[in-house]
This record gives sequence, C-alpha cells and structure tokens, in this order.
Amino acid sequence: MLRKIIRIDEEKCNGCGLCVNACHEGALQLVDGKARLVAESYCDGLGACLPECPTGALVLEEREAEPFDEEAVQKHMQSKAAPAPAPVPEKLACGCPGTHARVIERKTTASRPAVGQTSPAAAESQLRQWPCQIKLVPVNAPYFHNAHLLVAADCTAYAYAGIHNDFMRNKVTIIGCPKLDNVDYTEKLTEIIKLNEIKSVTVLRMEVPCCGGMVNAVKQALQRSGKMIPWRVVTISTSGEILEE
Repeated sequence: MLRKIIRIDEEKCNGCGLCVNACHEGALQLVDGKARLVAESYCDGLGACLPECPTGALVLEEREAEPFDEEAVQKHMQSKAAPAPAPVPEKLACGCPGTHARVIERKTTASRPAVGQTSPAAAESQLRQWPCQIKLVPVNAPYFHNAHLLVAADCTAYAYAGIHNDFMRNKVTIIGCPKLDNVDYTEKLTEIIKLNEIKSVTVLRMEVPCCGGMVNAVKQALQRSGKMIPWRVVTISTSGEILEE
C-alpha cells in the first residue's frame, strides 16, 4: 500500500541512537553503528523520531510499504520488555588474563577537592577494578556490590584532565563508546543494575551527539531494572570543560 514511512540517510546518520529511544513502536534499532528500520509494519509513519535526530538523517517519504500492524508492534514491544536470562560471564578461548575480574585497592576518601584544585592525590589513579570496558566486565563481579557506578564515554578521560580526582574517586568506573563499539549497552547495564546493589549512577559523556547513545542505554537500563536509583548526567566539552552537571 502507498503510505508514509521513515527513510534513513546512512551518510548523515552518526549512530547516536536518539531516534531508537524516541520510537515507541520499536521500529528502529542500531546495527553496525547506524540506525536501521527493523520492519516496515512497525513504523506508523507519524515521525515521532524526526525531532530527535541531530543530523537530519531521518525523513518521511510516501512510498509502497507494508501496512502498519499494531498487533505485531505490541508483540514486538512485549518481547523487548521481557527480562532476559542473566548472561554467564564470557570466557575467551585464549584465556586472556586481561579479562579476569579483580579489585584494585584504593584508599577511600570522604570527599574530593573542589574541581580545578590540586591535592596530593591528584596524580594517583582512582581506578578501583579491572577490567573497565563495558563489553568485558562480568555483570556479577563482586566490585559492583554497594558501588557508586560511573559510566563514562572513553573520550572523557582525554578531554577532562581531572577525571580521576573529580569523577572516578570512590566509584567503580566502566567505559565505552556507543559509536565505535557498535553495540547497545542497554542489556548488559540492565543486568549489572538488577544483579547488584548499585547506590548511584553517574554518566560522564562528551558534548558530541553520538554520546547520547550512552545516556539512553543507562536510562533504559534503569527503567528495565525496576529499581529507583539516583542518577545524573555530566557533559564535557571537547575543550575539556564541564558544560552541564
């Protein structure tokens, strides 16, 4: 049938994932770092996703397409909402020691110096566990228990000089890049939050649009976990300044 349906310009799409979160029918998803239409029958053609796209990669076009199927959409959304079984920590065939979970003992401090101030501990690493990549951390690692969690875009460590003292101190830090990793972190973050007593979540992102995928993943994970946990988002500029806290 002839109707309005979404079209995605892959050249303009930067893989930020904002459109995926805006689509209430689950018609869009990230595949290989680009937004894709899951099924024509899931798209209602109303264009709720259009205002969320920062690059103008989404447009509505009128063409021959499968009719919108509300019943199929409901089943699709129910399957997405169903809790997935807890994944078994992955063991690499090579037995690489770089994936073995371990705690790094650090002296806990009650407070941190004001942003921009120096202290004797300013040059000390505040990483409290290994590994720190989101894709590698075991969801049931002991260091997540009663932890204040920092979910950081990996570029923030290079853009913001005081990340160890100002954000990582007394937190468990996990890092990733939603664009380059080509993966949706939502499922893994959901399991981490569900399986552990997380006290708070801080999201440290860059000002660039693709970092919105990190924020969306954390937001959806908190919602799916069913837990009420304090969380905040801090945005860092490409010049290394805190834009929003």
